[in-house]
Amino acid sequence: MREQDLARARSWCDAEERRLAEVAARQPPSPPPDWMVEQGIGQGRRIVAVHQGHCRPAGPQVKPVGADEARRLLTMDTGLTCQLCRPDTELGVL
Repeated sequence: MREQDLARARSWCDAEERRLAEVAARQPPSPPPDWMVEQGIGQGRRIVAVHQGHCRPAGPQVKPVGADEARRLLTMDTGLTCQLCRPDTELGVL
């Protein structure tokens, strides 16, 4: 009898997981952030580049930032500008 209860509970859990997966699949993906900073790997994880949100070459170590923060970083170090998406041009930092 306990095995039947356990099997029924597992069946309910599996059905609920499938239902949640279907709901998640119907949700549109969240839009990318407007600006991202790419961080290096290792200790300190210094910022290596600033990207526009749609830039695909950005690596996996990215985090979203606001326009003011992106602008501040680019004015401090122009070497952080991604040469493909050119966030400095879009933000008016030349």
